[in-house]
Amino acid sequence: MTRRVLIAGNWKMNASRDNGVNLASDLANRLKKKGKSSFEMVVCPPFTLISSVCKIVQGSKMSVGGQDCHSSLKGAHTGDISATMLKDIGCSYVIVGHSDRRIDHSESDSFIQKKAEAANFSGLITIICIGETESERNAGNTLNVVKKQITKSLPESANSENTVIAYEPVWAIGTGRTPTNEEVQHVHAEIRLELSRKLGREEAEKIRLIYGGSLTPENANGFLSLPDVDGGLIGGASLDAGDFWSISQSFYRL
Repeated sequence: MTRRVLIAGNWKMNASRDNGVNLASDLANRLKKKGKSSFEMVVCPPFTLISSVCKIVQGSKMSVGGQDCHSSLKGAHTGDISATMLKDIGCSYVIVGHSDRRIDHSESDSFIQKKAEAANFSGLITIICIGETESERNAGNTLNVVKKQITKSLPESANSENTVIAYEPVWAIGTGRTPTNEEVQHVHAEIRLELSRKLGREEAEKIRLIYGGSLTPENANGFLSLPDVDGGLIGGASLDAGDFWSISQSFYRL
């Protein structure tokens, strides 16, 4: 089974308009020069930059995503953004369930599931984030945690066309610490097994599983060598065009 590599950049709450436009333009130009490639690239800027970035990347084969969406398609939700709004402005992807949201905003698996359902209904590809905290890892509960998050966060509408699973161990995000290659492969293999139980083996084999958590140009190639890692969700390194591009080249598959 060949799954197309996905390189996703999560800018989080970073980048001014000028910085964001320049970063997106740099990456878009590199993609244009490269021509045909076997990987897909998506950047997820803050809501304030999505419109500008969408215009900049037109014709470059780069996709744009939102960092979050509401579980409702519209309504009295001050300060929130719906999946339909993201789709309307030019997004193809949206991240839901990132640990920043799970922790800082106390988002539950069931709430994330509703967001993913709304995103899929709106025609977006949903990147559902899962991952254990350091205390959960130390207690030996990594697999129990990620399996529960999959079971409770995955909507009925999920399939290989509209869903990507991002394994991001919370303790590794932005810390410079990473699991070993063997640990990542073990978790990803168990994630795919859990997906098989929910969606069937054939569909589970098609779903892209990407890794995130202190992913760098130095360790990216090692992670891609793993049979169940299909790309990366990159945070800090995605704010530097050179680093982000280097990671995408490390993930290049013939």
